[in-house]
Amino acid sequence: MIELKEITKTYQMGTVQVQALRNVSLKISQGEFIAIMGPSGSGKSTLLHIVGFLDRPDSGSYLLGDRDITELSDDELAILRNRIAGFVFQQFHLLPRISAVENAELPLIYAGKRHLKEKAHEKMQEVGLSQREAHRPNELSGGEQQRVAIARSLVNEPLIVFADEPTGNLDTKSEEEIITILEDLNKKGKTIVMVTHEQEIAAHAQRIIRMRDGEIVADERKKTKTKKPAVMLQGLSIDAILSESRQTLARAAFMDHFRQALHSIVSHKMRSFLSMVGILIGIASVIAMLALGQGAKESITKQLASLGSNLLTVRPGSSQLHGVALEAGTITRFTLQDADAIGRLTDTVSRVSPSVSGRGQLVYGNKNWNTQVLGTGINYAPMRASIPTIGRFFTDEELRRRDKLVVLGTTVVEKLFGETNPIGAIVKINRINFKVIGVLPKKGASPFRDQDDVVVIPVTTAMYRVLGKQYTDSIDAEVRDPRLMDKAQDAISNLIIKRHRLNREKEDTFNIRNMADIQATLQSTTRTMTWLLGSIAAIALLVGGIGIMNIMLVSVSERTREIGLRKAIGARKTDIMVQFLIESVLMTVSGGIAGILCGVGISFLLALLAGWATKVSIFSIVLATTFSLMVGIGFGLWPARQAARLNPIEALRYE
Repeated sequence: MIELKEITKTYQMGTVQVQALRNVSLKISQGEFIAIMGPSGSGKSTLLHIVGFLDRPDSGSYLLGDRDITELSDDELAILRNRIAGFVFQQFHLLPRISAVENAELPLIYAGKRHLKEKAHEKMQEVGLSQREAHRPNELSGGEQQRVAIARSLVNEPLIVFADEPTGNLDTKSEEEIITILEDLNKKGKTIVMVTHEQEIAAHAQRIIRMRDGEIVADERKKTKTKKPAVMLQGLSIDAILSESRQTLARAAFMDHFRQALHSIVSHKMRSFLSMVGILIGIASVIAMLALGQGAKESITKQLASLGSNLLTVRPGSSQLHGVALEAGTITRFTLQDADAIGRLTDTVSRVSPSVSGRGQLVYGNKNWNTQVLGTGINYAPMRASIPTIGRFFTDEELRRRDKLVVLGTTVVEKLFGETNPIGAIVKINRINFKVIGVLPKKGASPFRDQDDVVVIPVTTAMYRVLGKQYTDSIDAEVRDPRLMDKAQDAISNLIIKRHRLNREKEDTFNIRNMADIQATLQSTTRTMTWLLGSIAAIALLVGGIGIMNIMLVSVSERTREIGLRKAIGARKTDIMVQFLIESVLMTVSGGIAGILCGVGISFLLALLAGWATKVSIFSIVLATTFSLMVGIGFGLWPARQAARLNPIEALRYE
């Protein structure tokens, strides 16, 4: 069944090399009960680890059935440990936070047989612990813990049971119980290979191998009649076992690894919580910062909408330059006829509105208010997003008649009328009676002025009845298409030069402002601020990810012996890596969900308490969730690889 030929093994202990095995050759037949004895440092445990696929020899060959297993990969050796070998350790190596029967089930997980849970119950009954299945290891005696370990070693029906000092930590009564169980297993056909330093324990074996200084010095066989194994193996095929196992493992449920990872997180609540806090802060920062940026963007967009879209504003040039008054004729003044002429540029311009402005004292009853008086054309309302919410705007006919009609801003309505409907009321503007026909939409206040503290009257009425102006202060022209802005600007400029007979030296006596440029600048600034805030939040999220990685690395160190046990009972590198990755992703996703809720809450509080404009977008939530997944995978990958690369022997010995 097993044949070792010239096996050697050397360990590097600092600068010193220790030769644990020296050209050891050994044959083990099916159904034998073998005890390996020797003083400490004789190499007996090293021999057991090599025979049990936990370690590799430096040289020599190891034939198991028809295959030299020294040629197999680490994952293939893990499959053999899971299918052929069952391990019973001196330290029991039970996972403390799961029940006895769950400990017994562990090898089934890595065999892809989690659905065969009744096997674990059956083995627990065989070792006499059916009434103690739900108890955790710290609720069991030493003998009971060792019996759980034996049940775990038998759950996959292994061919060989390897026992490393199985009675070393037990009292006399428990010792006898464990030896009796091993003898019964041998009588049922199991091959038992046991390491012990006690002669009384070795006396129960049929064959005693004595070692000293890494060599076999004696091989004693008792002259007792050996019972034939219950099942005789004819030509053990390792390739067939490996092939069958790969197919079974391919069907193994992902949920098994998920349950293991979830149980580990729940079992270490404080550690898991601290891991999640970093991600929570990062995600909450991303959501809140992007909400602030998006809110500011929408606020600016609304303000830009109030300015109008695709607008060109024609204004006279300045009469002063750097505080020095210029000569007469250095500015170009515009009339209503100029506005009409610009309006006839129908190939590029869709609407035109001349305007004048000044201050006026409004009086209604016993209340008065000083505000800005704006005289405009009939196209002002649609061009400047100022269509009245209540009432109406004045008409072209009323404009020509210079009617005394007024549309009030909401601030003026509040100051003069309070909650009363102002439509139809008569107010005085600079002692002239005006009829209120509408109320402008609310536009809000900027840091410089209140956009709702204004009244709008016909431009003709403003010029000739109220403000006494002969020229307009500006002319707004709405361009048909944003792509025609430059063409329209050139056309208007050429028209003014022609109408006012200006030469090229006096082109700067007027200017044309492009509102699209202002909008683009403001939007670019908002976009930059959003990216800046998002970058700051991303840094916070990165710090949270580093925290996750650190906690996971600490977890690897804390759980080194657990990892060693899992690998000893058949966990492959992939199994360990997937479990640790799932733990990392679960913690980051949980922290991410909590962070999203906190971020939304913070955004709401900022809007409620500080009055800041905030808007939580679906994009920011998707971004934060995706980023948290990437953090979980990215920062969990290194600890997962570290755990998967642990040597099972070194991990089991870790203190």
